[in-house]
This record gives sequence, structure tokens and C-alpha cells, in this order.
Amino acid sequence: MKKPRNVKRRGSRGKSIASGALAAVWILFAALFLSLCPAAGEEGIYHDVIRLHILAASDDAGDQADKIAVRDAILSEYGDLFRTFADREAAEAALDRDLLERIGETARQTLAGRGRDLPVTVTLSEEDYPTREYGSVSLPAGRYLSLRVVLGEGNGQNWWCVLFPPLCTAASVEGVPLGLSDAEYRLLTDGKKSVRFKTLELLSRWFGD
Repeated sequence: MKKPRNVKRRGSRGKSIASGALAAVWILFAALFLSLCPAAGEEGIYHDVIRLHILAASDDAGDQADKIAVRDAILSEYGDLFRTFADREAAEAALDRDLLERIGETARQTLAGRGRDLPVTVTLSEEDYPTREYGSVSLPAGRYLSLRVVLGEGNGQNWWCVLFPPLCTAASVEGVPLGLSDAEYRLLTDGKKSVRFKTLELLSRWFGD
């Protein structure tokens, strides 16, 4: 009669070991999952920057040169303005109808100076972007607020950049730019090799809509 009692104790001990092992596996899985997920604040990158998107009329060499000329004119004329804003809300508020019209006029004058007569459309809207690198900074793919400048039909290769914080002309960035948190800046400078960077892109793709 003692034998069954011993078997029962061994069975209880076995169940306890199995339960402990299962709990350890779940803890390891949770730790791995959390290490891959974006840290608090990193996901805000999509709401804290404004992108600049210039679309050339076509892939013709002249149209592509127009695109670069318009880019240079816009950054020269308005680049410093966006260094004065502390956050995206202020930068976005400045991009009112009047400023959009002025940016469009700058683009048209630039084209006219090159002997080109093309329609120019300037809008501020949400747009999907691929992963892009700007010097030492990489931005994950996803949906961003975008200043969109379309030359002609906009069927040519386009040019992307970051209007706010002003990273367009910076080959490297010293310190944390205004408008970005420390967590967001770490994410950008870790680059595309970061697994957390890729995880953020996947989350944006799944839940961005």
C-alpha cells in the first residue's frame, strides 16, 4: 500500500519540475520579446518628424536636374526656418497655406530661371516612406507627415529628406536634434541593423492604418 503513495509523490514532483521549466521558458520568451520591441518613446518617431518629398517631372536628365535645383532652392530659402522650432507641432503650424504657396513660388521661380515652365504642386499630407539613410541617421519605413513638392506630372525619380528636425543637409548629427526624444535619436543612430528598428517598421506596417 506504500508503493502507490510513493508513485503519487514522484508524480507530484515531476509535475512541479515540468511547471517550473515551462515558467522559465515563458520568462525567457518574454525577455526576448521585450528586447526586440521598441522602447518607450521610440514609436513616436512617426509623429515627431516632417519629411520633405520632391518628385521630378520625369527621369529625363533635365527634369532630374530641375528636381535637384528646386531642392537646393527650398533648403536654402527655408531650411534655417525649421531650425527655430522646438517640436513638430510648431513646425507643422508654420506650414500654413501662405508658406506652402511661398514654397511653390520658390520652386516655380527656380524652374523659370532654368528656362523651364512646369506646374508645381505643394501639399502637406501623410505619406508612406521606405527606409532611408541620411548620413549617420536612418529612419524606419512607415507613414510620416510630408511636405510634398510635385514638379510637372511627378513621374520621375523622387528625393526624400527630413525637413524637421532639419537633417536634410547634415552628413552627421551632433547631439539630439530639437523635437526628438533621446529614445528616438538612439533608434535613428542605431541604424537599419538594429532588430528593434525592423520591429518598429513591422509594427507600423501592421497597425499604421
